[in-house]
Amino acid sequence: MTTPDAGWRHARRANSLPEVHGSITVPPEGASFWRKLWAFTGPGLMVAVGYMDPGNWATDIEGGARYGYMLLSVVLISNFFAMLLQHLAVKLGIVTGRDLAQACRDHYSRPVSFVLWVLCEIAIAACDLAEVIGSAIAINLLFGIPLVWGVVLTILDVLVVLFFQSKGFRIIESIVAGLIFVIFGCFVYEIIASHPDYFALAEGLIPKPQIVTDPHALYLAIGILGATVMPHNLYLHSSIVQTRAIEQTEPGKRMAIKFATIDSTVALFLAFFVNGAILVVSAATFHSNNLRDVADIYDAHKLLTPVLGAGAASALFAVALLASGQNSTLTGTLAGQIVMEGFLDIKLKPWMRRLITRGIAVVPALIVTILYGEKGTSELLVLSQVVLSLQLSFAVIPLVLFTGSKLKMGVFVNKSWLQAVCWIVSAIILVLNGYLLFQFFTGA
Repeated sequence: MTTPDAGWRHARRANSLPEVHGSITVPPEGASFWRKLWAFTGPGLMVAVGYMDPGNWATDIEGGARYGYMLLSVVLISNFFAMLLQHLAVKLGIVTGRDLAQACRDHYSRPVSFVLWVLCEIAIAACDLAEVIGSAIAINLLFGIPLVWGVVLTILDVLVVLFFQSKGFRIIESIVAGLIFVIFGCFVYEIIASHPDYFALAEGLIPKPQIVTDPHALYLAIGILGATVMPHNLYLHSSIVQTRAIEQTEPGKRMAIKFATIDSTVALFLAFFVNGAILVVSAATFHSNNLRDVADIYDAHKLLTPVLGAGAASALFAVALLASGQNSTLTGTLAGQIVMEGFLDIKLKPWMRRLITRGIAVVPALIVTILYGEKGTSELLVLSQVVLSLQLSFAVIPLVLFTGSKLKMGVFVNKSWLQAVCWIVSAIILVLNGYLLFQFFTGA
């Protein structure tokens, strides 16, 4: 391209993830609904991974143990927010042919764009930190390997990611889907084994005043919200929807938006089931047995089998945790590449980019594990979620701005009612995450 698109300052110089851009064919306009849906299925599952990563587990476990099913409504509301924001990311990528990082680089001045890049890299490193710790804890629980060596072992997944990246994007999507269904299957078993009170569970989906009036419940609720909507997922989704070779016409883009949105919405319902299941199992197992001080992954694992009397419960819990950590690693790799190439317009070899990101996550995890052991890693998981909360608004606000711009989006601009809803959701996220950070840093 030699001239800028309407609404953009500069011409688009490169496709997002150029090695896989438009690499997956889609059926023609006259094809059946299910053929089209199958062609667009995949990116949503990759995004859903970020909504069930190890960083979410501790909050869900503590929420269920302390308050039973009450905070299930918060998990549901958080998921609705996520569905809305991922829909905007889909629209931006398909309509403009730019991912969110590329759009920010074009729209903002160089200094502002650089600051946004730094903040995003910090968020990705924080997310990677949660994956490293989660995977190391799972390895420790399953095989008894010390946490320090578990952290070191997570470096090896660099080789796994690089190997599968060279095999095509559908392979990556299939691996992610497979691991998601492993997690899903593990929690179906956990729920059956824990015999939850299904009436109380259904009641938990309705918001209660106590969530706001109880300071600790409010803190946990904000933690669930802050840990659910992941900033790097917005960058990731706006890029990977472009792996489909769609017709660059209005009908072609409308079809792509429709099926990509269905894909992400269904996938996020799976993510809701997993996050909800963690909370439900914790509520049924610990809250119902007056074990209300269970606040981390280790406590939950130790108590699952003795309380439930189901021999496989603890093992499947650890298997699901390992699958969650490894899945998040795959998508974190791509998000890191998208953000660096989009903001800085530079390209690094995949192995170098991955080692840099992994190194940033592994070094602090190693130091904390060596110095403080099990307790330190649990606290580091919480800190990683606070860092993600800090970054979230810096991704959400540009996304809402861009998709609400008639110049940038043309006929695909957000409708007035949708834009109003988006700003309300953005304001809620901004205020609640600000409150979470205030609580965390003041110890209030």
